[in-house]
This record gives sequence, structure tokens and C-alpha cells, in this order.
Amino acid sequence: MVDGAIPGSDDRPTGSLVLTNIAQLVTNDAERRGLIGSIDDASVVVVDGVIAWCGPSADLPADFEAVDTVDVDGRCVVPGFVDAHTHAVFAGDRVAEFHQRLGGATYEEILAGGGGIYSTVEATRAAPFVELIAESLPRFQRMVSAGTTTAEVKTGYGLDIATEFEMASVINAIGMSLPMDLVSTFLGAHVVAPEFRGRKDDYVEFVSGDMLDALAPLVSFVDVFCDEVAFSVDDARTIALAAGQTGLGMRLHADQTSRIGAAAFAAEIGAASADHLDFATGDDLEALGHSGTSAVLLPGVSYSMKLPPPDGRRAWDAGANVAIATDCNPGTAYVETMPFMIGLAVMSSGLNADEALWAATRGGALALELEDRGLVVPGAIGDLVVINAPTHEHIAYRPDGDLVVAVVKNGTLL
Repeated sequence: MVDGAIPGSDDRPTGSLVLTNIAQLVTNDAERRGLIGSIDDASVVVVDGVIAWCGPSADLPADFEAVDTVDVDGRCVVPGFVDAHTHAVFAGDRVAEFHQRLGGATYEEILAGGGGIYSTVEATRAAPFVELIAESLPRFQRMVSAGTTTAEVKTGYGLDIATEFEMASVINAIGMSLPMDLVSTFLGAHVVAPEFRGRKDDYVEFVSGDMLDALAPLVSFVDVFCDEVAFSVDDARTIALAAGQTGLGMRLHADQTSRIGAAAFAAEIGAASADHLDFATGDDLEALGHSGTSAVLLPGVSYSMKLPPPDGRRAWDAGANVAIATDCNPGTAYVETMPFMIGLAVMSSGLNADEALWAATRGGALALELEDRGLVVPGAIGDLVVINAPTHEHIAYRPDGDLVVAVVKNGTLL
């Protein structure tokens, strides 16, 4: 197999594409054998941005012979990665805090000293709209180049109406400028805004009232950092009730640094997802499985902070829909590539290679309540990633992201 770009892949027309000579096609189709429903020696057809057919190359219908064809030369093809938890719009960096943590400072100590999230809030509030786009756009370009075709992106570095609105506007603007779908989430309840310190109840009222009213037209979900260092379950309940009245879905940062019942609360209200879950118990995870609330694991945070990783094996065995995501942010997981998350999920969180790939594709799509992606079946969005290896196991085996040789978004070969 030859490294590099696929021969003849330049200047392909939009919307009608056949990929052939696929050594392994991962479909995540529940109707096919095994968790990932893989097909050997396969072809896949995308017409008008949608999967029209997939199966063994020997069965490729003659109707598709006239469609533009690309030979992937014995490579593997998987669904586009779905990154279900990011904070990738922000200004500045926190490299100094990274070195503080290496020296023994804790997340809680840095936050209490006015650093952490507060440091990024200060930088983001000071950044004009154009500057915020200019700083953030390259992160998303790197995500796409590493195979991410859909990503969730949170606000939460403004903590006032003007900057939160600006962040949501930047998310939507970047989503319209790149071959990538972005799902926006309002995270006004990230931490208590600095001007509200000592008045958390007033800030919760502000978030669930005026701020939510201003942001609701721009976002799909509402999130709360429900943890000992941020907001209580009662705070989250107040915000969730307000979100429900606007028709927005709920997500929760749940039990990341301590167990306060956030995961159980997410299950109770049927939230779309409970994320982090580092301190969630087996009972919590089983509750997620019974409720349909997705368990979004963020092993990059544990890696960056040198903490025990989330227990993916236990979450999977509890019957929860498991997703893995980058949590791309400036402080605790400045990571943009999903292949690296797949490697971490296998090496530190107890998932096997099939489960990790499923969690990075179909699991992420379900966590975002997007039924039409993360799988390769007729009618699904034509989002595909060509891996420079014969099987998907190489992603976890060589998780630096360089194996992504081509990306197909809505049927367009990028």
C-alpha cells in the first residue's frame, strides 16, 4: 500500500461518488454481523450527499457504474467521526497553568486563584468577533483534517450575555464556513461569572432567565457544569426547567471531580448526555443505560491532568450508549483529533478497538441526537473517512491522526 493521497482524488464533483477497493468498510449497521458491521472488499456509493448503497464490491449495482469512482487502494473506510463534547471556541491559552499542574497545583487551586476557566473568560471577553473567529477556525480545520465531520461546541467562556452571544455566533459562522456540521450548546453555567462571585443564586437566576432567553435562538442544547467546583444538582434543575420551557435539550458535565449525583440527575430528567463521569458509580451508569441518556467519556482530560481515566468498560457493560469526545479546550484537554481519543479509550478506559471506534462515530451521533450519521447505511449522511491502513484497528494501534488520508463530507471528497 502506498502512503499519501488517493490517486485521482482531486477535483471530484460534489454529491455523486463511489469509493471502491475498500479493504474494510465499517458501517455500524446493526443489521450486519458484529458491533461495527464491517464489510470486506467493499464499495460505497454516495449520491446527492447521502449514502445510496454499500456492500461487497462484487455486488455493486450496474446503475452506479456511471457515477464518479475513486479507488482507495485497499484502505479502510469508516464513518466520519462525531466529536460530541468540545469547547473549541476561545481566545488565549493556558500553557502556564499546564506547567503549574505539572508542578503539583490542582485544578481546584488554580480555579480558586482566578485562573482556569476564569483566565479564558477574561481573554475571550476581550477578543473582538473577528479575532475570536481567527483564533478558533484553525482548530476546526485540524479537526476536519483528522476525520471529524460533526462536532458539538459549547459557549461558556463569556458568562455574560454579550460574550456568550458572540461565542454562539462564532460557532454558527464557523459551521457555515467549513465542510463540517457544528452543534451549538449554551454553557452559561460553566462557573459563576466573576462579577457574581459570592452570589451564585443570583447568577443561576440570570443564566436561566435573561441569558438563556438571549441565547436560545442560536443553540440546540443547554449544558451545566454540575460538580462540587461549579453548580449543584439543585442549580442544574433550575436551569433544566428553564431550558425545557424553551424546547432546548439538556446536557450535563457530570461528576467530573467528585460525585454529587449529577449523573443520576441526568438520567432522571432524560438529558441527552452526561459527560465526564469520572466519579460516577455503577448504579449511576446503569441509570443512564435505563434512561437512554448517553455517557460521553473524555479520556483526554484524564491524560492531560494525570488523573484516573473514566471507566469505559463499566459504562459499556451497564448498557449506556457510550461516546468518546475530545473535550477540546484551552486548559484541561487541548486536543483536536478523535483518533487520539480512540487510542486513549482503548489503552486507558477499557474499551476494545471496535467499541472505541463505535463510540467515536455512532455513539457520538446518538449523544447529539443525530440519527442520520455515524453509520454507513442507505439514507445516512455521506460522511466518510479513508484510513491509510487495511483495517480500523490501526487507528488505536497508531493513534496520532496521520492515518487519515481523505475525508468525505456530504458526498464531497475533501
